Amino acid sequence: MTHPESTLMTFVAGDGDNLAIQEWPLDEGMALRGVVLLVHGLGEHAGRYNRVARQLNDWGFAVRGYDQHGHGESGGARGGLPTDTRLLDDLADIVESTRARMPRKTPLILMGHSLGGLVAARFVSLALRPVDALVLSSPALDPGLTGLQKILVAVLPKIAPNLRVGNGLDPTFLSHDPEVVAAYLADRSVHDRISGRLARFIAEAGPATVALAPRWQVPTLLLYAGDDKLVNPAGSRAFAAAAPKQLVRSYCFETLYHEIFNELEAEPVFAELKQWMDERFPRAD
Repeated sequence: MTHPESTLMTFVAGDGDNLAIQEWPLDEGMALRGVVLLVHGLGEHAGRYNRVARQLNDWGFAVRGYDQHGHGESGGARGGLPTDTRLLDDLADIVESTRARMPRKTPLILMGHSLGGLVAARFVSLALRPVDALVLSSPALDPGLTGLQKILVAVLPKIAPNLRVGNGLDPTFLSHDPEVVAAYLADRSVHDRISGRLARFIAEAGPATVALAPRWQVPTLLLYAGDDKLVNPAGSRAFAAAAPKQLVRSYCFETLYHEIFNELEAEPVFAELKQWMDERFPRAD
């Protein structure tokens, strides 16, 4: 199916920095079932989600994504974080601007992967702005820090919060698809930087979000990789075990790597997403 071209635009954040926004609109005349707001992972950018966005388009969902602060085409030092709440503040601004552009009573679904999944889940756990549903893809609810890394996260933000170092992620474990890995390595908008403050946000926000799982109030689909070597799937398992079963559906793809939607065997992942979306947001008769 052919689609209208995705569009790029600039959004000015609360502190004046620019955030790059990408939109994937529906075909003309297609009924709008909802709007999905994508939040990408560490070191990457929204443009890597074209496959997911186009599939959602085919199902009747318009898609909007943005490059988080310090990522992609957005402002800020690569991997930097000027304040502890910057990623959440930006998401609040983007949610508000997205709502303002949507038809009234249209569902807004937040969808986050990895770091973006953590940001989206933390955002929902704190009820910073209302959303109608949440989809999490391999969220970084447990970054799997070693003992030494835990010490560094505890100390580094206090003495050098803006010092940026390599994030240590091995791209070969993104997907079993060598083309996905090669494209990631060749992507000039991808970086491997992380600051002490950003590392602390990841280390603290995951457990804090899992702790609030029993009081979860937003319909959520949690899809995660069982053979994830970039974030610890134990965080997703803990969240799923503690969250209300009537609100949170979870599925572990035991043999898949971190980027479940970019895997060689991604069809079951998309099938789970479609089934859940169809149940939550049925097509109009």
